[in-house]
Amino acid sequence: MEHSDKERQIIVTGGAIIRDQHNRILWQKRADSNDWGLPGGGMHAGETVEETMIREVKEETGLAVISSTLYAVYSGERLKYTYPGGDDVVFVMFIFDVVADLEDKIASDGKTLLFEDDDHESVTFVFYPIEEMNIEQINPAQRPLFEDLSQQDQQQGILRN
Repeated sequence: MEHSDKERQIIVTGGAIIRDQHNRILWQKRADSNDWGLPGGGMHAGETVEETMIREVKEETGLAVISSTLYAVYSGERLKYTYPGGDDVVFVMFIFDVVADLEDKIASDGKTLLFEDDDHESVTFVFYPIEEMNIEQINPAQRPLFEDLSQQDQQQGILRN
């Protein structure tokens, strides 16, 4: 059931753009929606957004964050989302460029992350060049970010609507 905008829950998230040595981005295929997005998730009370991102990266991928820089903050109309269970939300997404420890974490195919997801949130994690991803495969809430990553040569500010 669709709610009015005043009834939508606001969810603050921290997400990570993790690149390998070939500048490919780590994409997560989610089990609940069967679409692709970046690792990340919702903030817990008392956390900073960077702590949220670091925790979510560890929980979802098993990777340790070495360093991070704020890439952008996404908010507004385009961040409305309805979960498969029907909950209507709007995200405020803090996205970080992240350097993670990938040593001994990549499968022999050279692109799949070696990680066993005990929570069954993810189907797989794969490093793909942005050009090989189709926007229709991307989680709707992350499509504005996908569009920005696809247009790498255009400089934008930190705040994105």
